[in-house]
Amino acid sequence: MSDLVLSIDQGTTGTTVLILDHNLNVLAKKNNEFPQYYPQLGWVEHDLNEIWSTTVKTIQETIAAAGIDPKRIAAIGITNQRETTGVWERKGGSPIHKAIVWQDRRTADFCNKLKKKPGMEAKIRKKTGLVIDAYFSGTKVKWILDNVKGARERAKRGELAFGTIDTWLVFKLTAGNVHVTDVSNASRTMLMDLKSLNWDPELLKILNVPKEVLPKIASSSEVYGMTQGVPGLPDGIPIAGIAGDQQSALFGQACFDAGSAKCTFGTGSFILMNTGSKIVPSKNKMLTTVAWKIGNKTNYALEGSAFIAGAAVQWLRDGLKMLNGSGQVEELAAKVPDSGGVTFVPALVGLGAPHWRQEARGLISGLTRATTQAHLARATLEGIAFLQYDILQAMAKDLGKKLTELKVDGGASVNNLLMQFLTDLLRVKIVRPKMVETTALGAAFLAGLAVGVWKDQNDIRKSWVKDREFQAAMPTAQAKQHVERWQEAVKRA
Repeated sequence: MSDLVLSIDQGTTGTTVLILDHNLNVLAKKNNEFPQYYPQLGWVEHDLNEIWSTTVKTIQETIAAAGIDPKRIAAIGITNQRETTGVWERKGGSPIHKAIVWQDRRTADFCNKLKKKPGMEAKIRKKTGLVIDAYFSGTKVKWILDNVKGARERAKRGELAFGTIDTWLVFKLTAGNVHVTDVSNASRTMLMDLKSLNWDPELLKILNVPKEVLPKIASSSEVYGMTQGVPGLPDGIPIAGIAGDQQSALFGQACFDAGSAKCTFGTGSFILMNTGSKIVPSKNKMLTTVAWKIGNKTNYALEGSAFIAGAAVQWLRDGLKMLNGSGQVEELAAKVPDSGGVTFVPALVGLGAPHWRQEARGLISGLTRATTQAHLARATLEGIAFLQYDILQAMAKDLGKKLTELKVDGGASVNNLLMQFLTDLLRVKIVRPKMVETTALGAAFLAGLAVGVWKDQNDIRKSWVKDREFQAAMPTAQAKQHVERWQEAVKRA
């Protein structure tokens, strides 16, 4: 009986694989890291073959830890670091260059030149929902084709394949027989039109990317192909779900209705709000993106990210040596009733949405002789919460209605003090799930839907279980004072 789903969560520093059943019992979970390459200042690369070998190793270890017959796996779901870009030979599958990671800034100069062309920024924003930035895949594939000898000519002849990491994994899982991506990943390339969900000829021309190199764009939940020749897996397992990591987390949080939102706390934070079938152009510096497509129905989302979340706590630990471990921050912050007037703007690498100020730098204000490490720890947690408040206020303006609930996941979501302060600021309910591996969970749900492990989205809602709810307890006037204090500090950062 095939009753289990295997989910591959291919992230920036490592690959996680988990196996779960219909009731979300996780039979096993394993993670393995792989090398990062920094060939020049501002450049970040991965080796596609190392990603593949790490994925195979992690699949094998997870199956062994679960102690199952792999024939019980009904489907495989994939979620991935989204904008990281690779190009490889269609015949044989050899990469022609290391993958260029989403963090890589080598195409920033080209992006700046593009921005200076009259009307170009507005055109790209209207078609893709994105800003012109080196973050996205389109300029990365252009760079590879421009800088690897003979690559552009080979691409035009149909000898090369471009893909984000989901595309690479499906290609390898199917022995090179399937070249596909899903709409959520395609929407992060700066090459796909949000309305048609097709590669846009004008955008391809602007970025000089030949159509022959592109994968097919598919939905987020369908059978793309079958496993073939994968060490440790039988042939014939359907690969049936794909979504970029943040969209996958939105689905894994069962945020299926327009207006529902989630925040994933990691090194930085990512907030996505489901806007339903409506494409909402942002007037408040958010990104508009595809959330997922199932059957003929497409859901869109607004996205905002803060560059720093957990990284602020890591700075207290590693930079200031205030903590032995990141988990100590809540205990230290709880030693004082408030931050004692200290405000920390954690703009350690600039400010992301909705400010978009690369030149901004971290700022700590309100220090007195009475300030202690506990006050600084508390101000750090508050600073993380304030960043999320700014993003969610901008999203609510774009959507035209107030948020009623925010689901949270990721490392910092276990910090109760942070979650309580955030709910006090937002004046909305915050819900933390029992299973915080929501990124891998979303890919599992999408794959399981395609093969009948879950009947429909209502079936998934029944499986999703909350751990704890947080409700606003601070008086509204006091919360308002905190926000005003923050807004003054941000101006000076």
